[in-house]
Amino acid sequence: MAKVTVVGAGFVGATVAQYICGQDIADVVVLDVIEGLPQGKALDLFEASPLLGNDRKISGTQEYADTKNSQIVVITAGIARKPGMSRDDLLKTNANIVRAVCKETHKHSPDAIFIVVTNPLDVMAYLAKQTTGLPANRVIGMAGVLDSARFQSFIAEELNISSEDVKSMVLGGHGDLMVPLPRFTSVNGIPLNELLSAERIEALAQRTRDGGAEIVALLKSGSAFYAPGVSAALMVESILRDKRRLLPCSVYTQGEYGLSDLYIGLPIILGKQGVEKIIELKLTKDELAQLRKSAASIKENIDAMNKLLVTA
Repeated sequence: MAKVTVVGAGFVGATVAQYICGQDIADVVVLDVIEGLPQGKALDLFEASPLLGNDRKISGTQEYADTKNSQIVVITAGIARKPGMSRDDLLKTNANIVRAVCKETHKHSPDAIFIVVTNPLDVMAYLAKQTTGLPANRVIGMAGVLDSARFQSFIAEELNISSEDVKSMVLGGHGDLMVPLPRFTSVNGIPLNELLSAERIEALAQRTRDGGAEIVALLKSGSAFYAPGVSAALMVESILRDKRRLLPCSVYTQGEYGLSDLYIGLPIILGKQGVEKIIELKLTKDELAQLRKSAASIKENIDAMNKLLVTA
């Protein structure tokens, strides 16, 4: 039986666990530092198993030893930015959390593939690779799946059609400088620009860039968790079932698109080995410029993180 560890029993982590068990993908261990929280959520999900028609094992723990021999580790642990907290404070706090989590989980599951969800996502994925020393194909950030899903949802709503027929591609960093690609977006094979004006497409692209902030503003306290959780779980499914889905994910660059030594959202084939292949699209000058602008921002944050960790 496949085993997945989800580190962080908050709303995102619980959603990841719920989908994995509900879709009968793997057994799940949920780990969190808060006593009783992962145990309680795991018990609740276990009690739902007769209703969902599966017998997957799910448990909660504070002990990393319980995560031993996991095929996949999903890291959702971290804090959200609070009033009065600087970006550097958030970066340093989450970097220390992710680094500690990576060290412990890698110790008990040296052959695992890591999926990073903690923000700032691309920077934390980079840190996870540096901490574990794993090859690039086995450390992946969840971002493009979520951002593309948001773009698809907004397009479907605009056209009043099923979201199942919308396929899109959003690359770049998981933030304000993400790069929605209307040219690679279609509705059941029909190019998006055949159905919407350039102005409406750009408006939907901008709403996608602001998608997380829009939810934060509505919730007042907290941030998105359903769509991020399902996005990470879909990545788990593609790996464990070797579905080899073509998905945009945050991956380590080694010359692709003229980028090196950073994590950024690119289209990949995701299978049992993790990143099976990075797809290099023929981008226009403007699209490539946007991607490289996003990469420059990520690089600045990686440099900032490294300085903060050195002074920690």
